[in-house]
Amino acid sequence: MIFLPVSLMLFILFLLLIPLLFALAPALAFAKLGLSPVCGYVFFIACLLGSSINIPVHRGEVEDSIPPDDVSTLLHTFMGIKVPRTAERVIAVNLGGAILPGLLSLYLLRQVPFTVTFVATAITALVAYMLSKPVRGVGVVMPAFVPPIISASVAILIAGDYAPQVAYISGVMGTLIGADLLRFHQIQRLKSTFLSIGGAGVFDGIYLVGLVSVLLA
Repeated sequence: MIFLPVSLMLFILFLLLIPLLFALAPALAFAKLGLSPVCGYVFFIACLLGSSINIPVHRGEVEDSIPPDDVSTLLHTFMGIKVPRTAERVIAVNLGGAILPGLLSLYLLRQVPFTVTFVATAITALVAYMLSKPVRGVGVVMPAFVPPIISASVAILIAGDYAPQVAYISGVMGTLIGADLLRFHQIQRLKSTFLSIGGAGVFDGIYLVGLVSVLLA
């Protein structure tokens, strides 16, 4: 038989309050960063909607991985002419996963000790680099809860009263540096035609940083 450790009514009430707790989480998280609840919700929703917006910063050519057609094969076989097959590669920056969190991190950087923040960011970047991996057709993927948990843990240990701000900054910047920038040369080898900094498999971790890391800290 299964016995609940609390009364049935209290358990049902808890289930009904779960959506409310999730709704209050952004306001509580960003209040710790010194933002008003309204600004917190606006920023939270803007990052979510901005995840679908990628701003191109560079365009170039990449060798196409599609097998050559019959005409290209005949030209190369009988005439020694190799027809290059290239496609356009677009490198973009994700609005919700890089630009907006990056701007908030720069704003918060004025409020925290630089040395402590630098150390926390370096540790988070190292862990993000070790646990991320490039995947063809996707980009970089990594466990979504790694950045917020690592950044919050480090911030609690070394940042003291500045833990919420340091947790957010190190979580965002550490993930972008460790999972995207440090692996950029590996991502290019995948010959993908579209690369998004702060998007794809990295966005989930950065998005959760705004809630989990600050709440834990």
